[in-house]
Amino acid sequence: MKLLPRPHRQQLPPTRLTLRDLVIESLAGLAQRPGRSLLTMLGTVLGVGAFVAVLGLTTTATGQISHSFNLQRDTTVTINDAGASTASTNTMDFPTQADTRLKQLNGVIAGGVWWTTPLRSPTIATTPDASGQSATDTTLTVYAASPGALAAAQPTLVQGELYNTFHQARGERVCILGTAAARQLGITRLDDQPVVFVNNQPYTVVGTISDIQQLPQFLLGVIIPTSTALADYGPPDAPGAQALIHTRIGAADLTARQAPLALRPDQPNLLQAIPPPDPQTLRDQVNTDLSGLFLLLAAICLTVGAVGIANTTLVAVMERTGEIGLRRALGARPRHIAAQFLAESTALGALGGLIGTSLGVLAVLSTALAEHWTAILQPATVLPAPAIGAGVGLLAGLYPALRAARTEPLDALRR
Repeated sequence: MKLLPRPHRQQLPPTRLTLRDLVIESLAGLAQRPGRSLLTMLGTVLGVGAFVAVLGLTTTATGQISHSFNLQRDTTVTINDAGASTASTNTMDFPTQADTRLKQLNGVIAGGVWWTTPLRSPTIATTPDASGQSATDTTLTVYAASPGALAAAQPTLVQGELYNTFHQARGERVCILGTAAARQLGITRLDDQPVVFVNNQPYTVVGTISDIQQLPQFLLGVIIPTSTALADYGPPDAPGAQALIHTRIGAADLTARQAPLALRPDQPNLLQAIPPPDPQTLRDQVNTDLSGLFLLLAAICLTVGAVGIANTTLVAVMERTGEIGLRRALGARPRHIAAQFLAESTALGALGGLIGTSLGVLAVLSTALAEHWTAILQPATVLPAPAIGAGVGLLAGLYPALRAARTEPLDALRR
């Protein structure tokens, strides 16, 4: 018996998945369920949009904070009465012509002297005998301020006018009220020339202020000229008076060096100039806190988007089990199946990242326009955002893709 040779088994060529085929198959898979694809992509749109928006708004807001800090630092100088803090009796080391001398310095817009009058729990009322009157307040404070100090504090006038050099020179008994103090005393109008009594001493109200850039304590007090305060109550208690100077931008340091000598050329050491402190530490801390908070919010948004993509991709794998089994039976390798689902989730993430980036930039610009701010967008935040969306989609699709790749053809076709 002659044995015939065994026929050789024909070897099939290995299957390949080209990039073109991968793109076509992925787009076809997404187009099969457009509604679900849009809802899946919405998670990435919101996540990346929130990421770009919150970081852009953080940068814009911190820029405004830095501008406010710099403006405050560059335009305000305070001078303390160093001699009063060491003297055994109440003294006043500022000259009576302090306003004029300060105004003559280069770069000074306004400047003057102020202090808290040495009154202990004064009775402030709208009548000379406050025993039976409701318009009485013992919580208000009486402040002395020269016209230059009032101007340097930059108040917002509501009614009347601020007292001037005429009232200061004559020691007139006039006063300015903050709106909170006027409300407590029941003073709502000035056309009838209301009078405030401080320990039965009358002061005509010439104006009310609603806001003030410096010395906010003035809003809850009665402000009188320094010449009147010296005549009625004497010099201030320790630590004494202070000078407040409002300068042009950049002139604060020069003014701080020149002001003590201009005020007291005989003994400049009696006055201690305090240039505005550099708020860099506080500013950096505020910026760091804001950035950390918004980064956390952005990370949460991206996580929510990633969970949405992972959930929808996993559902798609379960629904397309038969399709996966047929592809495997026709020769598709596990890596081909995994690549297809990864490509779909990555495409959803990238497209969502592009749309989210556009919406985030639009939100930053709209907010800046509404608040009259300067929009600040860092390229390092905006340009990588679509790639971040693609990365989120890729990571979200890893588990569903691996699960699809492990699907056995026979088990899949039996379902």
